[in-house]
Amino acid sequence: MLILLSNVSKKAFLGIAAVIIISFSAIIGWTLAQPVGTKGEAVLITIKQGTPTKVIAEELEKQNLIKNAFVFRFVAKLKGLENSLQAGEYSLSPIMPIHQMLVMMSQGQTAYQQITIPEGYTVDQIADLLAEKKLASPTKFRALAKNFVPFPYMAANPNTKYSVEGFLFPDTYRVVSGTSEEALLSMMVKQFDAKLAPDSRQRASELGLSIRDVITMASLVEKEAQLSEEQPIIAGVFANRVRLSMPLQSCATIQYILGNPKAELTIQDTQIASPYNTYQNMGLPPGPIANPGAAAIKAVLFADKTDYLYFVADKQGKHHFSNSYEEHLAAISQVQP
Repeated sequence: MLILLSNVSKKAFLGIAAVIIISFSAIIGWTLAQPVGTKGEAVLITIKQGTPTKVIAEELEKQNLIKNAFVFRFVAKLKGLENSLQAGEYSLSPIMPIHQMLVMMSQGQTAYQQITIPEGYTVDQIADLLAEKKLASPTKFRALAKNFVPFPYMAANPNTKYSVEGFLFPDTYRVVSGTSEEALLSMMVKQFDAKLAPDSRQRASELGLSIRDVITMASLVEKEAQLSEEQPIIAGVFANRVRLSMPLQSCATIQYILGNPKAELTIQDTQIASPYNTYQNMGLPPGPIANPGAAAIKAVLFADKTDYLYFVADKQGKHHFSNSYEEHLAAISQVQP
């Protein structure tokens, strides 16, 4: 017997069918949006400015990072991210779902961050900079920096605050997301070792200086000199004072002790009990007080031959050099009325 469906029954049937189709499609879509596998090496994918989502999706499918290019585009559109994918180099893995890849690309979570360590930065300043960039825990970075000595010439005096101070080469680095604090320290120290050319090491030996002594002196020069052309002169002054067994009396060492720079140091500041106090202790401090750049290191290795024993900076940062203490007092009264 032929049974005719009523219009109501037809609508109900079509509705149920639609729900089944939609549900089935959703399941397929969800499945295709899941990771390709449970293991696999990360792949660097470069997205150029203005690359269409379609092209990105096809490249990801080609690299076996996603199961289906159409699903990638569909999810991107569904989440309103189709036009938000940013240019850059991304480290993507077949264990990532499409959603995670889209979040990374829309937020510009590239495979690396570029960070510049300025000349003269201390370990503490570098730790804070890395924390600001969300690249490291400042507490862990500082803790590791205390006894990090991958090269023999870094062997520290027991009174050194950070054994690695002075050997974190100021440069621009590309840091991959997730790099450990120890790996960051290693990267910067290896850069220092690579930049310290054989002829520089030979020159240090000719001067009778250890690499550590050169870098310690260079850190003082880096922090004292505001004008690059004055670095070799200041290095010459320090060399003269060491040769004559005079205290270095470097204000920069007091600033290092204080931690937070002061515009004007007091007599009381220069009397702080610390092995880094070059007003109270003869010779070089226990170790570098900052991480000097190549120019400051060169200034120490090829310091000016001068009779100067004193210097004082004016308000513009220019130094006035003197041969005698009397001349120095006159220079102080001139630049610091």
